[in-house]
Amino acid sequence: MCLCQTMDVGNYGKIAGVQRGRGVLLEPFIHQVGGHSSMMRYDDHTVCKPLILREHRFYESLPPEMKEFTPEYKGVVSVCFEGDKDGYINLVAYPYVESESFEQEEAPEREQPRRRHSRRSLHRSSSTSDHKEDRHALDTETTEGQEMKSPKVDVHIPTDVPFQMLDGNSGLASECNAYNPWSLQCHKQQLNRMRSESKDRKLHKFLLLENVVHHFEYPCILDLKMGTRQHGDDASEEKAARQMQKCEQSTSATLGVRVCGMQVYQIDTGHYLCRNKYYGRGLSIDGFRLALYQYLHNGKYLRKDLFEIILGKLHSLRTVLEKQNSYRFYSSSLLIIYDGKDPILELRHKCLDLSIQEDMQQLTSKSYDSCFSQPPKVDVRMIDFAHSTFKGFRDDKTIHHGPDKGYVFGLDSLIDILQQIRDENQS
Repeated sequence: MCLCQTMDVGNYGKIAGVQRGRGVLLEPFIHQVGGHSSMMRYDDHTVCKPLILREHRFYESLPPEMKEFTPEYKGVVSVCFEGDKDGYINLVAYPYVESESFEQEEAPEREQPRRRHSRRSLHRSSSTSDHKEDRHALDTETTEGQEMKSPKVDVHIPTDVPFQMLDGNSGLASECNAYNPWSLQCHKQQLNRMRSESKDRKLHKFLLLENVVHHFEYPCILDLKMGTRQHGDDASEEKAARQMQKCEQSTSATLGVRVCGMQVYQIDTGHYLCRNKYYGRGLSIDGFRLALYQYLHNGKYLRKDLFEIILGKLHSLRTVLEKQNSYRFYSSSLLIIYDGKDPILELRHKCLDLSIQEDMQQLTSKSYDSCFSQPPKVDVRMIDFAHSTFKGFRDDKTIHHGPDKGYVFGLDSLIDILQQIRDENQS
């Protein structure tokens, strides 16, 4: 994409996974850091998102060697609106039945409804004012016409460690929230989008996917838009031009990668630092490098223990993608995830427990070394395949040859910059 103590998934699951007969009450996925479609929490290990047919078929046809680097595909559910006694609109998921009537059944991959901010100037010199216009447009979008109420997220989600949203363009911190602000914004937009498309409680299809952060107590997430091109082969001329402009005026053109969202747990404050896509679009090459440094910094020190394992996973992913002939992953993202809990504090606790179990004079070097032998928990996953293609996929007319060079170029840039940061901070 804030569980008990920011991430106690088990306790959160007991509250959010409310069963309504056969149905499951969906909640906003509170760790969504990027994207425009709302990710919803289905259960502790599963999230769901609006089904786009191309993405659905792509997940069903993934090459086996790519599955290590993508969320597990878990199926499809039917989702509809249901009101509660307080007048709030909720989304409830039910088992998918093939014969049911769906609002988007057999629908092509439609463009998201245009928002007024999408035609804004992307020049970095005016990024602050542009961002304010974006926020105003997004805020007014949810109030035009009949207002739709959304679930009381702050009531349903218990947390002792709130998020802190930092405006990436202005540098001003806003109020602390118990969820990533981007996730709630996407959720409100999704409700309004579905309402405008629905007639008489029509059902919607949602994809069920693995919740790739459920293993992490304090998930620190970096969402990177990969590649030098973002529009699909079937994009209209207007959309293709719009996407090319975004790439040309961001690090997508120069590096093949740009920041799409980020949340980093700060152990000095007990808050999360959050960045959104507007912050990422305005970054220069040096700014992108600084963003990576910030992502790996916990407020007290740089997480040097993360470099080798992240770089190892990126090299492995690159090897896999180099072998995917004709595949193109236009507009897809790459998630890098690690656990933000303090590794030094964890190490002290482990060694303290060990010293209690064994007499300090008999503490062997092997048992002491075991305190340092646990590698940090890190994951790297590709997501968002609504514009992906490969030879023979859905009778696509445009056939590409060789691997996705734009994506691989982005990986190479990412690897190079991470290695530079590592080398410059060796002690």
